[in-house]
Amino acid sequence: MKKILLIEDDRDLNAGLTCDLELEGYGVRSAFTLREGMVFFEEGEVDLILLDGNLPDGDGFDFCRAVKAEQDIPVIFLTARDMERDEMMGFDCGADDYITKPFKMPILHRRIEAALRKGRRTKERGLYNDGYLNIDFDKMTAQKAGEPLSMTPTEYRILRLLIANADRVLTKGVLLEKIWDQGGNFVDEHAVAVNINRLRKKLEDSEHSYIKTLYGMGYQWKGGK
Repeated sequence: MKKILLIEDDRDLNAGLTCDLELEGYGVRSAFTLREGMVFFEEGEVDLILLDGNLPDGDGFDFCRAVKAEQDIPVIFLTARDMERDEMMGFDCGADDYITKPFKMPILHRRIEAALRKGRRTKERGLYNDGYLNIDFDKMTAQKAGEPLSMTPTEYRILRLLIANADRVLTKGVLLEKIWDQGGNFVDEHAVAVNINRLRKKLEDSEHSYIKTLYGMGYQWKGGK
């Protein structure tokens, strides 16, 4: 049974969501504050988090960022904050999906299923092989068209993050936080563009295009299309 941590301070909505999700076969741990949610999270055995953006004791975005720094667990925002900048902030802090209120339960069910599938693939994905590009992330070895391919540790980390999130656009902010900020070093956005360009030169040719740039947004893995 997959276990969902629900953090929502609206008690009626919290109760309704808990009942519905339990009928769908999920185990639900219900919290009304970030403090309660963090206690449940640190106790472990949580497969996905449903998170409000505004809570009595803090900001859901900061909570998401803190959780993602510890564990790459799927996080879906359920929030009334429907401005584009809020949605971008949600993805920047590492959210896997962002749903604005009001929402339809069948859609939420599908979004949860998709996030759980992606989370499972992320845990299992130590290899990538499309017949042309072959990467073993655990051993940090790679081949292109059967020939050894030299990459830096940073390039391996970028590729692994892009491939694990192939259905998402990763902003420069997310890449900076996930790849460089872990060491506590300040690196500007130029480092992202430089490394992406180097990866393109190493991986791509006239027949193979792997990394898509969405101008003003970020990057997305295309998978050799």
